[in-house]
Amino acid sequence: MDMNFEQMQQMLGQAKQQFEALRQKLAQISVEGAAGGGMVTVRMNGEKQVLEVKLDPAVVRDDPEMLPDLIQAAFNDAGRRVEERLQSEAGGLAGLGNLGGLF
Repeated sequence: MDMNFEQMQQMLGQAKQQFEALRQKLAQISVEGAAGGGMVTVRMNGEKQVLEVKLDPAVVRDDPEMLPDLIQAAFNDAGRRVEERLQSEAGGLAGLGNLGGLF
């Protein structure tokens, strides 16, 4: 099927609208990552902006040497959950293929 320039522009415009709708939706997504059995939690939005970090006072008091590792693990867990959610949400956009790595 041959497409003319106007048809291509129309398709690109529709894809741009779908992409913008997805980006707006991502800003409203919230996921939580955790480590140490929930002693450290990190909440991120779909744009991987940190919204909240919670530390159980017991881990700060009883095992401060382990705290950096738990924080790192919680951030990594939250980031992985954002990626999973992005793949799930982006999968609904017909014709745009795999959007992994665009965010």
